[in-house]
Amino acid sequence: MTEYDAVVFDNDGVIVEPSDSDVLLDAVVDAFAAFGVKVDPNEVEASIGDDPVPRELLQKHDLDPEAFWHQRELTASLFQQAHTRDGGKAVYEDVVALAALDVPLGLVSNNQHATVEFLLAHHGLDYFETVYGRQPTLAGAARRKPEAHYLKNALADLGAATALYVGDSETDVIAAHRAGLDSAFLRREHVRDAALDVEPTYEFSDLRELVETVTNSQ
Repeated sequence: MTEYDAVVFDNDGVIVEPSDSDVLLDAVVDAFAAFGVKVDPNEVEASIGDDPVPRELLQKHDLDPEAFWHQRELTASLFQQAHTRDGGKAVYEDVVALAALDVPLGLVSNNQHATVEFLLAHHGLDYFETVYGRQPTLAGAARRKPEAHYLKNALADLGAATALYVGDSETDVIAAHRAGLDSAFLRREHVRDAALDVEPTYEFSDLRELVETVTNSQ
């Protein structure tokens, strides 16, 4: 195994549990309500998929995409924070294994930066020297993984030349490769049987296995 000078992690599905789709859907509905628009949740369900900007609905209701998106990001963050306080988005029990890594650690998430910062503070997670989530703008949304923008920023912060990126999705693997990094696909329960169209450098069943492998390569 390559000797890495940093390890960078995805957040949702790797460090904390994935976001509840119903919470995100309610946030989008509430964002429309902030503009005086009542929408059927079924109409906006697709807006939390690969392209979270509900462009057809925005055009239908003559809403400014940038203004709506900023409201949507704020609402989604607040809803996730409330959900976390109610017991959602728990930390995976194997995250404690990260303390054994003796290289700098970073975190790059497709979730809102405000949400990521809240989650780390709420759960008392202080493993990471640099943290990036998406900015609450359309430009920020366009820079989400599989784009490597935020990942490259994290690498620059860490001064890393041979980092490993750890995620739980094909998007994470693609982003790692676009940034010139090795990738580790973490087969948590929610992706235990997921088929990938791209090949990660490694696959691990949990973070303890990953940490043991990385530390043995140092």
